Amino acid sequence: MNYDETVSFLRNTNPTFNPEVAIIMGSGLGGLLSKMDIQTSIPYQEVPHFCQSTAEGHEGTLLMGTLNGVNVLGMKGRFHFYEGYHSKQITYPVRIFSLLGIKKMIISNAAGGIHPDHKPGDIMLIKDHVNWFFENPLVGPNEEQFGTRFPDMSNVYDSHWRETIKSIAKEKNIKLHEGVYLGNKGPSFESAAEIQLMKKVGVDAVGMSTIPEVLVARHSGLKVLALSCITNLATGIAGGAHSLEEVYKKAGEAAENMSELVTEVLPKLS
Repeated sequence: MNYDETVSFLRNTNPTFNPEVAIIMGSGLGGLLSKMDIQTSIPYQEVPHFCQSTAEGHEGTLLMGTLNGVNVLGMKGRFHFYEGYHSKQITYPVRIFSLLGIKKMIISNAAGGIHPDHKPGDIMLIKDHVNWFFENPLVGPNEEQFGTRFPDMSNVYDSHWRETIKSIAKEKNIKLHEGVYLGNKGPSFESAAEIQLMKKVGVDAVGMSTIPEVLVARHSGLKVLALSCITNLATGIAGGAHSLEEVYKKAGEAAENMSELVTEVLPKLS
């Protein structure tokens, strides 16, 4: 992978900008950084070796700017297996984060709620995950410049950061669940039988992203905070068929609360 060309391009685009935190925004959550003071906006097609975001609700723009006094590199849209990309393409931006000196990452997604307490429009703080992609972007020769061959997966979603954002949610009177996220390739929604199996193994929400990026962030030494917007109840939990319009509508409703949480937590991440 030609990391150097991408890093040089980004540094030359805004030479004085030194990002501290990377934020990846999920389906319908582009408004997450609505309060960001944007210095530079770059379409993905202009960034060397970046994929193109083809999923609806993913704008495909890289943002450089400040949010609550913190320098942020924001991805307005991500890449997915269901778009036909492989794991190293999906996680390429995370490698670039690392090479730019970023050590902190916030990642969000849209997810189906499985836990009985979850309602569309709620937010779930991810405390652990189940990798149902059945692929790992770390397979292959180890990239020693980033990390060890066998990265430890305990406390992947930093426990101190989770306690910090939970305190903020309590202060702001924002409902914030905490649970286990399962990721799979999609693009089909899960069957009722699959959801029942997930419930039995302790899964609280399900989506089609996030875990590949988190695995590479872990390997690269980045701390991670991850949030799911519960956009719908998973198949068999509630009646009726799923639709993409439903996902975007609920993501939009949750974006304001999620934006407030992220904005407040940023300067407290250490």
